[in-house]
Formats: sequence, structure tokens, C-alpha cells
Amino acid sequence: MSVDSRAPALFDLTGKIAIVTGGNGGIGLGMAKGLAEAGAAIVVAARDAAKSEAAVKELIALGAEAAFIAVDVTDAGSCRVLIEATVARFGKLDILVNNAGINIRKVPENYSAEEWHRVLDINLTGSFLCSQAAYPALCKAGGGKIVNIGSMMSIFGAAFAVPYAASKGGVVQLTKALATAWAKDNIQVNAVLPGWIDTDLTREARRQMAGMHERIEARTPARRWGKARDMAGVAVFLSAPASDFITGATITVDGGYSVQG
Repeated sequence: MSVDSRAPALFDLTGKIAIVTGGNGGIGLGMAKGLAEAGAAIVVAARDAAKSEAAVKELIALGAEAAFIAVDVTDAGSCRVLIEATVARFGKLDILVNNAGINIRKVPENYSAEEWHRVLDINLTGSFLCSQAAYPALCKAGGGKIVNIGSMMSIFGAAFAVPYAASKGGVVQLTKALATAWAKDNIQVNAVLPGWIDTDLTREARRQMAGMHERIEARTPARRWGKARDMAGVAVFLSAPASDFITGATITVDGGYSVQG
């Protein structure tokens, strides 16, 4: 059986332009590195300039084109400027990874309204605003990929993370709604649900919650915490031609944590 040499490689992102919000560390940088290694140019979109420029250097060291563009994902105007600046710099946009997020851990009765809104605004509204801003550029490119970052808290309840869980559950439903709305435009929208990944955020959780590390490790069939590197493959898959007929899906990357009884 002959193979058409003109057909795109299933996991080749050469010539693609990707924005990764919160791409300057943790899961976001792990995904950005995977996309870079597959051939994509990367825009690290975040607020911390020094941390973002350090991430850009890491991506360039991998042989990728990369740049930092500042963004406040809670501000619609800032999201539009991010897309405009990306297109001005690289000529187009093909991939958006909505990774920016925060968590505030408290028992439910102790959250302030301001804390509730801050978590929802960054994690959920931010994903919507960036997607909305990216839509015209993705259409102009002939289609594209949006990868939203959910969480195990999209599946499980957590007494210590009420607004975070609500926001991440919302991200899953946002993913399904955008997938159905934009399939006609050849835009695939999917969500990744990371398990317990070793990042600055989860290290802080372990400092706050005695015994958490051991409990998570014992419950996870893989018997370890995830690494940021473990997020690279799913980012490439959901950004590449290999996933062209997959939209509205959620994929867990958790070492089996969510299937353990």
C-alpha cells in the first residue's frame, strides 16, 4: 500500500503557531515543550515577565521559535491584544492551550466572594475569553485546535477546593459547548484532566495538607506523582492532525488515579 508523501504526519506540528496561557511553568511549560519538540512555534502568555522569559529561553534551547506576550486572561481586551500580537509576530494562530489557573484552598464556609470570583474568573472565564478572542484567527487559518485544562476536580468533589472544582467542572462543559459550536469551522476543542502532577501549585498543597503526598501516591496505580513532562504527549496529540476527528472529549492524564475504585 503506497503512502501519499504529501499527507501531513499525524503528530507533526511544523509551521504551526501555538499560544499556551500560563505556559511559563508546571503543566503549561510541560505542554509547551512538547509542542515545541513537535515543531510548533510557541507564545508563552502569562503575567510574570521574568518567569516567562526564562521559559522562552528553555523553548528556544529546544530549537523552537518562542516569544513571551503578556496577558490578563480575565480581561477581554487583553485577550484580544494577545491574539493580535501573536498574529502580528508569527502571521497566524493554529493552537490555543488554555492552561492559566489558580487555586485557593479553604473550607467552603471561609471563602470570601472575592476569592470565589477570582478563581472562577481566571480558570473558567479566562478560558472562555481567550477562546472567544482566538476564534477569528483560527477561522482565518482554516481551523485549529483549542486544548482546555480541566482537573481531577472536574470529576471528584474536594472539600478544600470548592471554587476550583466548580471552575474546572465548568471548563469541561465549556469544552463540550465550544466543540459543538465551532465544529463547522474545523476547530476541535478538547479538554485534558491532569491528575496529581508535581508542580509549584501541588507542592504548596502538600505543604498545607499533611500526608497528602503519601495518600495520592498510594491511590495512584502508577505509584507516583505525574511530572510536567507527562503532559507533553497529550498536548501534541490534541494539537496535531492525529486528533482531527476528536472534539468535545476529555482525556485524563493521571496514572490511573480516576479509575481506581
